[in-house]
Amino acid sequence: MAGTGDAVMDDDALYVLTAALLTPAQFPTVLGDDYPAACAALALEPYAEGYGLVLGQDAGGARWTVVVDDVSLVAVAIAAWDCGMEYDLSPDDRSMVCALPGWPLAVAVAAPELTAPHDPPPDPDAGGSGPVPLAPPATGTWGPAQRRMGADEIAHQWSSWREQLDGATASASSNVTDDGAGSGTGAGPGGGAGDRDGDRAGGEHGAGAEGADATAPTGPSPVVSHAGLRRALTQAHAYLDAPPPPGRIRSSFATGDARMLRIDGPGWSMVARTDDMAFVLLDDEPGEVFPVGRGAQLPGLLEALDAIAVRPV
Repeated sequence: MAGTGDAVMDDDALYVLTAALLTPAQFPTVLGDDYPAACAALALEPYAEGYGLVLGQDAGGARWTVVVDDVSLVAVAIAAWDCGMEYDLSPDDRSMVCALPGWPLAVAVAAPELTAPHDPPPDPDAGGSGPVPLAPPATGTWGPAQRRMGADEIAHQWSSWREQLDGATASASSNVTDDGAGSGTGAGPGGGAGDRDGDRAGGEHGAGAEGADATAPTGPSPVVSHAGLRRALTQAHAYLDAPPPPGRIRSSFATGDARMLRIDGPGWSMVARTDDMAFVLLDDEPGEVFPVGRGAQLPGLLEALDAIAVRPV
């Protein structure tokens, strides 16, 4: 397997362009809401150790995704590239699990001196039953993959999104109540924050008032009327009682003692900082981003989710 910068010398060589990790704590979210789902998208067993995905071109310029079990080697390569350093990623052939046609992710570069990236022709020995080449999700539509990609973008540019909100929005109550409702505000694709529908109703005392939040105020709390946002907050809270599949809740370093949380569920994605607020995206609301104010109970919810989240080793 040829590394980055190596010439492709034979038909079996691969010119490596980029790589990604596929582990419970870090995986391409375009593939699924959790680690088992991401593995299933590539017909892989969801082993706890995970995999490395090596994307490149063969001697004919065809796109291939090589799955390897040497996760550490791939992680070192990615870390080096992120620091602007050169690294020759050349996994040993013995570490190769399988080779899949196509790329599951969009790759903006191509190997020099090769034909433009293209899908490899069908394997004649497969009799037409070979795997369909992998391809990144379409950008002109909205669905689960685009929702998860949107959440990725918010996590990567948290400061920019956070600066678009004023202090009043950030401190708005976001209590999860007995009927599963919470409060928050909506922001459109341009990020302008405001009351999503202006239709808030008074709720009963917050859920968990007999537990960790027993000292929190138990008077009426505002409740957002958007059903999708209520559902997302309710399901996120339910993860505390019934932990979801690995990768549904992931925790990564932020700044100081804070953690960046990524929580996904059926039809929704949440990005949050344990010392701040949260943003929610929904399949049912194309391009919409819902800021969820910190309030009285969100801090406790985020801390509890962080406690059961998977973290990079």
